[in-house]
Amino acid sequence: MAATTTSGFTFTDSASPVSTIRASSHRRRRISPQAGRALEILGHAIEYLTDEFIHAGRSFSASDGQLEAVQLLMAVNREIYFECPEVLSFGERFLSLLHLRAA
Repeated sequence: MAATTTSGFTFTDSASPVSTIRASSHRRRRISPQAGRALEILGHAIEYLTDEFIHAGRSFSASDGQLEAVQLLMAVNREIYFECPEVLSFGERFLSLLHLRAA
């Protein structure tokens, strides 16, 4: 079952909250205004839920619904971020320009 956020991104509710996406994390990304807004909203929601969890003084439990919600939001946050295209480094842009000129 899919859900659509107000930012226009669609994600499935069956997404694994602990899924890891293997991508280059030290590369800059071109984040669209829609993706930026979605990341901002998700960041605020994650911060709010974790603050509430800490202030309530609850203990960590694998079956805690609030922790599962935080993990799900974090997974969606990573998914949106890694869907944004990577920005080529100056060296990569320069080399591609040289290859175009040589052809």
